[in-house]
Amino acid sequence: MSKRDDLIAKYADEFKKMNIDFDMDFLTKVTVGLGPSIYNKDSSTVSCSDDAELQRVVDNYLVKKLGCKESADKLMAAVKDVCAQLGSSNRNKYRAMFYYLLAKKFGKESVYK
Repeated sequence: MSKRDDLIAKYADEFKKMNIDFDMDFLTKVTVGLGPSIYNKDSSTVSCSDDAELQRVVDNYLVKKLGCKESADKLMAAVKDVCAQLGSSNRNKYRAMFYYLLAKKFGKESVYK
């Protein structure tokens, strides 16, 4: 298995531990879409306590990548919902899982087809 395949398996295991249903094919597409950022310790996770980082997720992922047209407040609320869904005590909020949940929440799976 490649390093990327190992990480995808790790994300799948995390979803299973949290009892979150997921689509393995879509998780793979989101992970591949993140490119080399998944290999860097800092960029592979999202810090829910860093408001600037959360705003970057809204601006760069939801608006630019997914093309979401919702209000800024609604987009930030969705990001905070995903933070809560992954758990405040969970220190490893992996970016691939985070983006997967956001794409599902907004029904933007077609971006990765």
